[in-house]
Amino acid sequence: MSSASEPESDRNAWAPEFDISALSRVRLDELLQELLDRVGEVMSSRERLSALLQAVVGIGGDLDLRSTLHRIVTAACTLSGARYGALGVIGPDRRLVEFITDGLTVTERHAIGDLPTGRGVLGLLIDDPRPVRMADITAHPQSFGFPPNHPPMHSFLGVPVRIRDQVYGNLYLTEKRDGEEFGADDEQVVVALATAAGIAIDNARLYAAAGRRQQWLEATAEITNALLGEVDRSAALSLVAARVREVANAAFVAILIYDADAGELRVDVTAPPHAIATGTSLAVADTPFEGVITSGDHVVVADLDRAIPSAAAIPSGQALIAPLGRDAGSEGVLLVALPTDGVGFGDDTDANMINTFAVQAALALERVQAQEERQLLVVLEDRERIARDLHDVVIQRLFAAGLGLQSMSRLVGRDDLRQRLDQTVTDLDTTIRDIRTAIFELRAPAAASLHSELIDTVEAAANALGFRPTLRVSGLIDRGVPEALRPEIVAVVREALSNVVRHAHARSVEVAVDVSTDTFDLRVTDDGVGIVAGKPGNGLGNLRARAEERAGTFSVAPVDPHGTMLTWRVPIPAAGDER
Repeated sequence: MSSASEPESDRNAWAPEFDISALSRVRLDELLQELLDRVGEVMSSRERLSALLQAVVGIGGDLDLRSTLHRIVTAACTLSGARYGALGVIGPDRRLVEFITDGLTVTERHAIGDLPTGRGVLGLLIDDPRPVRMADITAHPQSFGFPPNHPPMHSFLGVPVRIRDQVYGNLYLTEKRDGEEFGADDEQVVVALATAAGIAIDNARLYAAAGRRQQWLEATAEITNALLGEVDRSAALSLVAARVREVANAAFVAILIYDADAGELRVDVTAPPHAIATGTSLAVADTPFEGVITSGDHVVVADLDRAIPSAAAIPSGQALIAPLGRDAGSEGVLLVALPTDGVGFGDDTDANMINTFAVQAALALERVQAQEERQLLVVLEDRERIARDLHDVVIQRLFAAGLGLQSMSRLVGRDDLRQRLDQTVTDLDTTIRDIRTAIFELRAPAAASLHSELIDTVEAAANALGFRPTLRVSGLIDRGVPEALRPEIVAVVREALSNVVRHAHARSVEVAVDVSTDTFDLRVTDDGVGIVAGKPGNGLGNLRARAEERAGTFSVAPVDPHGTMLTWRVPIPAAGDER
């Protein structure tokens, strides 16, 4: 039926309904638009959730700690739409010890200079580890401003990264790409990412710790094998220092021997070589060294250069000092210094293993001492055997031969033959006295031997020189040199070698000693840079004074093709005239 046949009253009755329908359509359009917006938000949330899941999978895909940290920063920037991002790792002193960035080029990073340490706005999350959002970071009261060449940054989002119940570091995101502020959704997504990042970082740290522990065990086994056989002191300590530096990723490692009488530590071995000059003495009093030696416990110092004042060039940075041995009163310390850009000793694994290596260094020293004592015992036993044979066999035979010759002299009629026999008997008596003197020297304590003291002095100089000087001895040094002259000779040799260490830059040194019946002659020859023009130092002046006090001579002369020969010659006083 057409609408034309309808009554007018019916058409008027439909008019209000037509108006309500139009309003409903407007409302329906609004509801549809709202629905579409909600669908768009759901789709956006779905996409963001998918991106978050991909980011979580991505940051956990590798167990290398540094690359994991870089992936976390990159994922946070992508999820939040931030132009710049950083992850600051918090150190033991509540300062940022690492700052991994994203969005800055290498050139921009170099232009900015030193990276932040956690002051100003960045320190807010360190002091109060809760998410922070800001519309303009520069307007915050705690803002320190940006250094020169720093790109402009305004909007800010900061989220802490936790590992279990500890705050490992903070995620810092700035400058949202669409020019707006970071919203609550951004914060929620980054908080979720930070939670997953904490798990990924913990796994990477555990993996790295397991790898380091394996390296420590392998290095420990290597050193243990080296200590099972004959131990060379310098080689064993150098091996310990080199392996500690390698596994701990240290800037340098040093083994220092304690001199209780002088109250000093002497640098014995370093890795790399010459990081600190061997032979350098460092004071113990009022330094961390004192606590380590007296307590037997290791210490960690934040800045080695400030903690150990010395005229020597001590590198700066964090360091661990461990005693050589587990008891108080140790023989020395093991010093492990980290690079200035290192993250420090993160857990107890490194500290415990460094202490183990310090014990191995102490064991090496004990093994060397035991070997030297065993060798000395062999020498003493051999000397005792020789002395016994000389006394029981050789002297008795000479004495019997002398008695026989005396008996024969009474039967000889010729005076010239009798005189010759008497002279032979006299010579035999002199020989017997000499042998008895030699027996006394053989049975004397080894410490009384001037020859052994010179050997020890030359060996001590080998550490500072980097090679062992040659020692040549001619004449009866232990019998021909009186007791009063021996300390003087040792002091002269020590000073002469010290002069070579300080000035010569030599590759070889020869110490030649010649003892005659009335003269002691010492020559120290090196192939170094030769005599340096200028005023002689106190060392050479002291050597000259020592010679002149004993009516001797002292000279320093060049040798061909290069080098120097130092000559120190003094008369040997007669018996009863020792001065």
